[in-house]
Amino acid sequence: MAHRDVVVVGASAGGVEALRALVRGLPADLPAAVLIVLHIPRGTPSALPVILTRAGPLTATAAVDGERILPGHIYVAPTDHHLLLLGDRVRLSHGPAENGHRPAVCPLFRSVARSAGRRAIGVILSGARADGADGAYDLARRGGLVVTQDPADALFPSMPEAVADRLTPDHVVPAAEMGALLAELTTVPLPEGPDVAVDPRLDDEVAISALSARTTDETAGAVPAGFGCPDCGGSLFQLSDEPIPHYRCRIGHAWSPENLIDEQAVATEGALWTALRALEEKSALSRRMAKRLNADNYQRSADDADNAITLIRQLLDRLAKQ
Repeated sequence: MAHRDVVVVGASAGGVEALRALVRGLPADLPAAVLIVLHIPRGTPSALPVILTRAGPLTATAAVDGERILPGHIYVAPTDHHLLLLGDRVRLSHGPAENGHRPAVCPLFRSVARSAGRRAIGVILSGARADGADGAYDLARRGGLVVTQDPADALFPSMPEAVADRLTPDHVVPAAEMGALLAELTTVPLPEGPDVAVDPRLDDEVAISALSARTTDETAGAVPAGFGCPDCGGSLFQLSDEPIPHYRCRIGHAWSPENLIDEQAVATEGALWTALRALEEKSALSRRMAKRLNADNYQRSADDADNAITLIRQLLDRLAKQ
């Protein structure tokens, strides 16, 4: 009988230790392939395959474009490439960043939801912000199981908590118990029954992540959101509102609401620092001219700039405390 033979794992900050704990508990004869995305800076070589191979009984390698996945093997997303599963083969893509990351967790989860459906298990480990939550939701809608690290066990609980905001995970356990749980879940026969049909939006989003020529305005159900993309400045489209919407710009950069708000805060702070620099220069120049020409209008200009400087510094201080 069929069983769950694809395990996908997403992690970010604090994720290396959680991943080591997970693979340590996996059996050498695991009847499933394991695909992993860990957020890593672009241009930084990943040592994760070596770390995970040493941590447990399974061999971990950097994923290779076009290779067929095999049970009992761990495939790790390489630097600066999304890791996707198309059919039973790996696809590496230089597609648009999601939530500011490439590799990102959501593209992997969506592609596995599309290719494996209820044969898949999605695991979200420690991480900041919310990457992976929308992909976990799509996987659950296709009948896959969703497992999260217990937020109390995670160094950074935001990613597991974001999943819980969108759905009720099938299992919530500490990282040290993940391996044994996955070993059990992958050996249980799947009950007979039809697979859930693939949502056309899921087809479109996987195509965008694979760097096809498709644009977001062609995606099923896309409606203008009225917000700008932090990556490129383009207009964002809302793609889903069940239970929490997510957004893509025309060329494909994707954002969850949590990450979009965080990026807007970064942009706001940057704009305030730019304004502060301009006002400091205006004040200094106005005072210099007031001293040279003994002109009241320059002195008033300097005083106005100083008042605005005080307000902006107060705003920056308030933002830092939020």
